[in-house]
Amino acid sequence: MLEELFGSKNRERVLQFILANKEGYAKEISDFYGSSLDPIQKQLDRLEIAGILVSKKVGRTRLFMFNPRYAFLEELKALLQKAFEFYPPEEIERLSMVRKRPRRKGKPL
Repeated sequence: MLEELFGSKNRERVLQFILANKEGYAKEISDFYGSSLDPIQKQLDRLEIAGILVSKKVGRTRLFMFNPRYAFLEELKALLQKAFEFYPPEEIERLSMVRKRPRRKGKPL
């Protein structure tokens, strides 16, 4: 929906994922959307260089989140939230139902 404004569908996907989950890493985002890893990593790097996202190392993984010092953070989040409301119901449910807690070994799904 905001692809034309942001210049890339993957950039919009990255921002929507981080808005919904507060943080994320490249492999997690690419698996969620079923896309390849390389374009997601490039968008994360570009957004970090622009100052929109910041990252921290957790083990060997770079975890990305919104930069709280970004000047237009509240406006960006409001724009993303407004676009989120117009997504198909299946996409809204997928983004809002991401499980992060670990499961007990051997527990059935």
